[in-house]
Amino acid sequence: MKRRQFLAAGALAAGGALATPALAQGVRRLNMVTTWPRDLPGIGASTERIASKIREATDGQLDIKPHPAGELVAPFESFDAVSSGAADIYNAAEFYWNRKSSAYSLFTSVPFGMTASELNAWIYHGGGQALWDELAAQFNLKPFLSGNSGAQGCGWFKQELRTPEDLRGLRMRMPGLGGDVLARLGVAVENLPGGELYAALESGRLDAVDWAGPWSDLALGFHRVAKHYYWPGFQEPSAGLCTVFNLDVWNRLTASQQRIVREVCASENDHLYTEILYNNALALDALVNRHGVRLRTLPDEVLTAMRVATAEVMEEITASDAFTAKVHDSYRASLRATSEGLRDTELAYLMRR
Repeated sequence: MKRRQFLAAGALAAGGALATPALAQGVRRLNMVTTWPRDLPGIGASTERIASKIREATDGQLDIKPHPAGELVAPFESFDAVSSGAADIYNAAEFYWNRKSSAYSLFTSVPFGMTASELNAWIYHGGGQALWDELAAQFNLKPFLSGNSGAQGCGWFKQELRTPEDLRGLRMRMPGLGGDVLARLGVAVENLPGGELYAALESGRLDAVDWAGPWSDLALGFHRVAKHYYWPGFQEPSAGLCTVFNLDVWNRLTASQQRIVREVCASENDHLYTEILYNNALALDALVNRHGVRLRTLPDEVLTAMRVATAEVMEEITASDAFTAKVHDSYRASLRATSEGLRDTELAYLMRR
């Protein structure tokens, strides 16, 4: 079996080295690189669970080893590592790669867009997976949904927000299309990995951060340096998380192994979402009632400015790229269908419960 070339030294985390997958006695050993810090609740444990389930279901034939951010490659080098074949799989959120293609963000979250159930409906039944496959194949990749962090807060702020003018000059971490929206409103946006956020907030490099929701946010300790937690998360009404294979590696798997991977990712998509949903509720209660966090609602004027800026951003990216426009058309068609159905069913029920 040919050894794959490693990434250039500059693309590797300091001291890191990627092992070539081994195929011996029917065992294929694969490296999964991630964008998540070590021991992150929910999201971090999910990668271990995916690897364990695939290993067990294939009787050990697929032996996947997850590596937290920075262990083999820096967090935002995961895409290039797997695309090039230097690593085999990444676990991440696709909006990190919106500089590769603006269409990537649509498979994680769109401001004022789909909830977790609506994203699942589009990917599994509304043509989203075929479009995602088409996009990823351009980079020698094969993607799967494998989690969702659900509806998020807008973020942690050191100062209170009263008007859209309070956003101007603010230094904030927010990736994807949400970051593009805030930049249009005068925010100095930085896209830092999760493991660097607390230090950046504490040092004053950042004035505000968004991350993954109360459970993970509590573990990272943002409440110790920023007491204002704003809702709703206009930028992430849900956030699809993914497990993505190098396409050459994927094509060398047997049909049975591919089926197992699909089923494990689909199972983990549901498992992680419900796990986060439950633990977010407990963590939010702890943040407010034990740690004195001030849970605040974004003022209507601020939300209106965000909604207007979102329309401008979406018009710009769809006008500049035909493929992104095609993905967006499919996304919007599915959203129209599911939102109308939910309005008359789940929303009607929840409003009266």
